[in-house]
Amino acid sequence: MSSKELKNLMQRREVLMGLAAGTIVPMVSGCADNAALGRSQLMLVSDGQLAQLSDQAWRESLQRERVLRDPSYQRRLNRVGQRVVEASGQTDKDWEFVVFDSDTINAWVLPNGKVGFYKGILDIMESDDQIATVMGHEVGHVAGRHSAERASQQVAAQVGVQLITSALGSSEQTVGYTDDIGAALGMGVTLGIILPYSRQHEYEADRLGVDYMVRGNYNPRQAIDFWQNMSELHQGGRLEFMSTHPSDDNRIAAMRAHMTARGYV
Repeated sequence: MSSKELKNLMQRREVLMGLAAGTIVPMVSGCADNAALGRSQLMLVSDGQLAQLSDQAWRESLQRERVLRDPSYQRRLNRVGQRVVEASGQTDKDWEFVVFDSDTINAWVLPNGKVGFYKGILDIMESDDQIATVMGHEVGHVAGRHSAERASQQVAAQVGVQLITSALGSSEQTVGYTDDIGAALGMGVTLGIILPYSRQHEYEADRLGVDYMVRGNYNPRQAIDFWQNMSELHQGGRLEFMSTHPSDDNRIAAMRAHMTARGYV
């Protein structure tokens, strides 16, 4: 191998390692400041695109899931949801709160303000304060524009993978290994960029959610109680490193630190 070929190969390896570690981002113009988070975000996906996808996903969810017909559950969720949204200032969206008839312990939100809670998670909540814990978290995801940022990261990562894999494929030293390198690089990007950002989003949504609880006159200490109860329910969960969500212990510790810093406790 000539010195020039060796230099080129080393440069390609540096790019590969940098992309996998999340230190190289495609040079695109798409950053926006988010006042709620106090940081800038990569934004390659338009609000219009997300709105269309969200509307479609919501219609499909209402068709696929069975909506709970018990009005007491729906009234309770609406009462807390409206109060948390008012406290968050995110009143420009057409918010809708629906309880699905399932024992699943989960809740989720779409960027267009459509919120789904399952009966299972409401049944383990001891108070409206605990509903506000999860509702605040979901509204925090919307305020943080986390769906748009995550989608943008995936677009950027995919473009980077394709570009670097193509460049490596042109090297004689990688002939016959392009598919393997592309798969490995894809895993590197997933672990180095996508999942850590998802965990960051979860921490940010927790912090915003606690702030919204306080503004809405809910007890923020109930957020700790709720997540401690959830921790007892989690058995045999995946390692945090391979998960989009923080471990319960780390989440509770971060929440305590935020509440202490804010003077909530």
